[in-house]
Amino acid sequence: MKLAVPREIKDSEKRVSITPDCVKPLKNMGIDVFIESNAGILSSFSDSDYKLQGAKIVTNKSELYKNASLITKINVPIKNVKYDEFKFIKPSSSVLSLVYPQRSKKELSILKKSKVSVFALELMPRISRAQSMDVLSSQSNLSGYKAVVDAASLYNKAFPLMMTSAGTVPPAKILIVGAGVAGLQAIATAKRLGAVVFVFDVRSATKEQVESLGGNFIAVENSDSGETADGYAKEMTKAYKNKQAKLLEENIRKMDIVITTALIPGKDAPKIITKKMVDTMKDGSVIIDIASEFGGNCELTKHGKYITYKNKLIVGPDNLASSVSQDASRLYSKNILNFIKNSAPSGKFVDFNWDDELVKGTCVIKHGKSL
Repeated sequence: MKLAVPREIKDSEKRVSITPDCVKPLKNMGIDVFIESNAGILSSFSDSDYKLQGAKIVTNKSELYKNASLITKINVPIKNVKYDEFKFIKPSSSVLSLVYPQRSKKELSILKKSKVSVFALELMPRISRAQSMDVLSSQSNLSGYKAVVDAASLYNKAFPLMMTSAGTVPPAKILIVGAGVAGLQAIATAKRLGAVVFVFDVRSATKEQVESLGGNFIAVENSDSGETADGYAKEMTKAYKNKQAKLLEENIRKMDIVITTALIPGKDAPKIITKKMVDTMKDGSVIIDIASEFGGNCELTKHGKYITYKNKLIVGPDNLASSVSQDASRLYSKNILNFIKNSAPSGKFVDFNWDDELVKGTCVIKHGKSL
């Protein structure tokens, strides 16, 4: 069986879907790995790194995709003025990538006509045995870390408390909105750098996790758990949002840095930080809006832009995980390896186990038919 790994062509993408360390385990399952030349170069994986592990390097896209049963990518295939990845994908192949169906309707329509199967890896069910295959968690974890590191480099003061002969430097105060995987890693990273961390999340169940990392939990009094059955944050009532706005207005004026991470699956990111709130923030303060790709949690965020507003900086980062591409690629590749292993109980991969709930949960097109 052949697995094809194309070079990612999205401008901001530095990751690669399969890393050299996963080539041998895939070969042991009966899968031959074909890598497009320089596919891993932006993640510091050379063609020779892949060759040493037994992968075949291909310079021609037609040859890469020819007879490929499996195609792994970071992003959904692209068709624009410069590129057309769809023309290489053959019927009966399976594409594994981040898809986000609500934002990729045109791409999915083309793939459907090609009679392929498509797995949206971000839809991995949130159950214990799926943790090693959870691409959202592995990538969000790195995004949370990088958001804090970027904030530290953009903020014009120090993070930790410093007592010097010339005077005392107070610690930075950071507000993290959303205590999911990215938010929890942001808390841990900010604490290590010496900041005082405050955290807001609609899910009351996250309070214990936040406090275990040294964060101060800011809560709206509410009887609703704020959680869906899958453990994700849900859309809250208007009354709750009014209380939330009041609470954040009281706290945000004291903050030096705000990092927002709040997302609702299948929807645009909720607008939590208003222009009015930003007006009350200190001069020189920084907002890093991790949710910018999905519309942003701050009303002033522009995806991929650095906006200066009344001497405050609002950053809408484009693909934070890609900025730590080597580690992000390693984790993503391991997620895919584990997902394929899940359908190979005998040790050899023949086809996906279509009755398995993880396969069912991630497959959005099966042999050209929408699921």
